[in-house]
Amino acid sequence: MEDKRILYVSSEVVPYLAENEVSLMSYDVPKMINDQGGQIRIFMPRYGNINERRHQLHEVIRLSGMNLVVNDMDMPLIIKVASIPKERIQVYFIDNDEYFKRKATFTDEEGTLYPDNDERAIFFAKGVVETVKKLNWVPDIIHVHGWMASLLPVYMKHYYKDEALFADTKIVTSVYGQSFDGTLNDKMMDKVLFDQIPADAVSVLESSDFENIMKVAVAHSDAVIIASPNVSESLTAYIAASGKPFLEFAGKDNFASAYTNFYKNQVL
Repeated sequence: MEDKRILYVSSEVVPYLAENEVSLMSYDVPKMINDQGGQIRIFMPRYGNINERRHQLHEVIRLSGMNLVVNDMDMPLIIKVASIPKERIQVYFIDNDEYFKRKATFTDEEGTLYPDNDERAIFFAKGVVETVKKLNWVPDIIHVHGWMASLLPVYMKHYYKDEALFADTKIVTSVYGQSFDGTLNDKMMDKVLFDQIPADAVSVLESSDFENIMKVAVAHSDAVIIASPNVSESLTAYIAASGKPFLEFAGKDNFASAYTNFYKNQVL
């Protein structure tokens, strides 16, 4: 994987958030490619419970300052950056006071999903792509982890389909076990349609539960990784029937060779 450029876009990454299957793999996989001589970047949201002082986040003025439109509202984009200690890995944080300043990730203290999680996901997807455009850094692969990042494939395939920068970029989505119960905002599909995404591409978002959101990500990816032993039978069957190249679950002991071979033989 030497000199290959891989952009990792994740809902959660250690050491910035607590350890779980998404945050751990969102660190382990980039580190593995970095160790192989690949060029990587990681993007994640800058949630309010990330300690900026401890992790030495700082704003990148030249990348900040643009506004992104979400459901006809102008939302300022702030970009912050930090380095994972000892690894020489840069992590870019997508920030906006309205969406990410609250002191939690996806739910309030009662465990209720934030009603604007759908808009946060749209903002995150657009923020990543707009920042990569400003960096003029062309990834060979974009690898998506976690449901908050899962709108990126559909936006890449439709909203950004005419961006020459990404003409040869392949999208891989890792699918994990169910991360939330219930549904996101019942207007989620309307907000995505506002961005001229074809209705038939996101029709399942009429019910914006975890599985349907992941189905949209799978349908708009070039390849899929089953990244957890806890992916539901129905979602596993959907992935198998999608016609996309997919990698069965590989545990921590053997994921490195499995992911590397998958990248080389099924994606690039």
